Amino acid sequence: MLSIIIGLLVAMTGGFSFIFFRDLYKYRSQFSSASPMTLSAIGFITNFFDTLGIGSFAQLTAFFKFFKLVPDRIIPGTLNVSCCIPVVLEALIFTTIIEVEPITLVVMIIAAMLGAVIGAGLVARLPVDKVRLYMGIALLTVAAIILAGLLGVMPVGGDAIALTGSSMVIGAVGNFFLGALMTIGIGLFAPCMALVYALGLSPRVAFPIMMASCAFLQPAASIKFIQTGAYDRKASLWIALAGSFGVLVAAYIVKSLPLLVLKWVVVCVIIYTGVTMIRAAKK
Repeated sequence: MLSIIIGLLVAMTGGFSFIFFRDLYKYRSQFSSASPMTLSAIGFITNFFDTLGIGSFAQLTAFFKFFKLVPDRIIPGTLNVSCCIPVVLEALIFTTIIEVEPITLVVMIIAAMLGAVIGAGLVARLPVDKVRLYMGIALLTVAAIILAGLLGVMPVGGDAIALTGSSMVIGAVGNFFLGALMTIGIGLFAPCMALVYALGLSPRVAFPIMMASCAFLQPAASIKFIQTGAYDRKASLWIALAGSFGVLVAAYIVKSLPLLVLKWVVVCVIIYTGVTMIRAAKK
């Protein structure tokens, strides 16, 4: 079954890549003036740490806001499109090195995909003030989840590698909503990790589940953003290319880092960005 999952993922990513690069070529004259070097550096850094377990969406949003690289209205689409290929690489790596029961993995993936497809069609057409408000709330939610983990409030999980019965239902429903929320810029990693821990799965199992969920839902959601033009093409191109390199470096060369201090920094950045978004929405 794992071979089937990998085959489907590669096929979906191939379809997404064709649509993505065709759109880039068609609208190449409309690229923004942002520096490719700046975008590449941001893509490498955020996806490097994404591979080590720190979600990239909040980091990217902070960079976009600080350097004024991407208009607020199209940040959700840019996040999803730019990180699609890097997160597929993460999924291909972690689903082969960490054991998780295939049925559990498939159910969680399908739930997240359904949530993303439904969510992306709505988010791509939201007015800018609504995007700012929802993203601000989403970022503060992520900060609260990460903070709970740092303070030892979040459950630490068990040692199971599979969900059954009511736990399976709760996991599927939870991942459905997380897939939908991902389309407004709330990264799936931290909430999915909290969900997996709460259901008693091993903390290690969170990596293939959350990465495979993102990898399957992002092509589906990203195609909708591409079709509506609700993303920054230049930023997505350079972040995707450099981000893929960052994933490979993190997975095969660095493998792990002492990230406690960095996680505290990330929480502060997320809170600041979330509050800024909400204040901008109110104005």
